[in-house]
Amino acid sequence: MPSAITAGRVREALEAATEALAAAGVETPRLDAELLLAEATGRDRAPLAAEPEAGVVPDAGRRFSEMVRRRIRREPVAYILGRKGFRRIELAVDRRALVPRPETELLVEIALELEPRTALDIGTGSGAVALALADELPTCRVTATDTSKQALTLARENAERLGINGRVRLEPGTVPEGRSFDLVLANLPYVRDDEWEGLAPEITRYEPREALVAGAEGIEVIATVAPAAVAALAPAGSLAFEVGAGQAGAVAELMLDLGFRQVEGRQDLAGVPRVVLGRMGSG
Repeated sequence: MPSAITAGRVREALEAATEALAAAGVETPRLDAELLLAEATGRDRAPLAAEPEAGVVPDAGRRFSEMVRRRIRREPVAYILGRKGFRRIELAVDRRALVPRPETELLVEIALELEPRTALDIGTGSGAVALALADELPTCRVTATDTSKQALTLARENAERLGINGRVRLEPGTVPEGRSFDLVLANLPYVRDDEWEGLAPEITRYEPREALVAGAEGIEVIATVAPAAVAALAPAGSLAFEVGAGQAGAVAELMLDLGFRQVEGRQDLAGVPRVVLGRMGSG
């Protein structure tokens, strides 16, 4: 990489990093360069980019250079920064769990619409959905589960850091036995086996495969968990699954077969049916 990355001015550092990231196939090279330089210098991104002639001290330049090298290897920006914003909260993130996606915020939006007294978040990962729900609907008693011990540890760390530790019950597994919930939310693996190799290097090289890949059809994990999730619903309860592109129809049929009286799809910002919501009640 050009020496301008390790010393000189903001403009030179950003131009050199943007060029290097673009050559590595990064989709948003300028944005990523700005985010990494802001982290390296300890400044906010907007004022930093607005002062292109400002100097970059050598220590910050070295930090920036190392971050850019990691990004060139296609490590996700969130893992490099060690954090990711989700709704109103900021989560610590690392390779123990997936980077929270904007489309997963749909699950929280559904919970806010339904205002459950109790909710279960299956496959909590970093704790994004459960902690956001506890933050925005403090009257709801939230339980969150994951089959990964490492992910649960990360979720606990986030709960403690956010001061929500006593308001979300974190447990290993999927569906707790002997308890019922007004709402069950689930972001489970839904990538088909044959899709894995075609995913971005940020995913295949760094994110946990077991949190993404479900099987030959992509809905195997959802189909396995769904009956237990239904059994855990309170009367007139609701169940919402995040699904992959093209899976909403099959998951909706599954939920109708399981006895839901109403089933609907919710689209993400790209217009993809991303969440399938089933309601046992008639209202």
